Amino acid sequence: MKVVILAGGYGTRISEESHLKPKPMIEIGEMPILWHIMKEYSHYGFNEFVICAGYKQHIIKEWFADYFLHTSDVTFDFTDGDKVIVHQKHAEPWKVTVVDTGLDTMTGGRIRRIRPYVGDETFMLTYGDGVSDVDIAKLLEFHKSHGKLLTVTTVSAAQRFGILEIDGSDRITAFREKEDRDGSMINAGFMVCEPGIFDYLEGDATVFEKTPMMRVAAEGQMMAFRHYGFWQCMDSQREKKLLESMWASGNAPWKTWE
Repeated sequence: MKVVILAGGYGTRISEESHLKPKPMIEIGEMPILWHIMKEYSHYGFNEFVICAGYKQHIIKEWFADYFLHTSDVTFDFTDGDKVIVHQKHAEPWKVTVVDTGLDTMTGGRIRRIRPYVGDETFMLTYGDGVSDVDIAKLLEFHKSHGKLLTVTTVSAAQRFGILEIDGSDRITAFREKEDRDGSMINAGFMVCEPGIFDYLEGDATVFEKTPMMRVAAEGQMMAFRHYGFWQCMDSQREKKLLESMWASGNAPWKTWE
């Protein structure tokens, strides 16, 4: 099963670094947060990724092209025709497709553009700026159990995200924009989608979190996987420093891998 990661936005709220690189390439512990997210999925055996790139997409492509250089000791031997020797080569069990989904394309449009790489199969979907200790195996098991189009991992947090109204059977009955009075369950990403979700995406201007998700919820086709553990997005320098401090202290709850 493929994992689709949205990694094409400008990251304007963390512009101190995003003017140099895409937000998913901003580093936590000297590795991009995108790498941390992929390691989470890989821990559960999901190793095929489709990256929805856009803003400064070449940086993402170049990073993966030079992955061995980032993770290994290297000798540059200029006495032997610029020979490069990679020591202790470490290879992830990953297959990564980086797709240029456009500079100004919205989230729904980016998902629509990667359909040829996903096909008519169930796929994972998440954002390239949030980490969690969500049990992805249980998430998929829950998704398979209800047979709906979309499962959304939900967390309780007072942040700037869309609010989910959830009934007693975990069916999401409505999706709407957050209001100041809200303290409800929010969309944390880590979604599972059936290919029928593509029918709700009209073009590059489609914002996945608006009309498509609202329609899917209204039709009773969206379910909530309630997560009560750790989740944190990196939407500001303050949040980046928080994640950095957790990683540096050896107490990073999202690090489920060895």
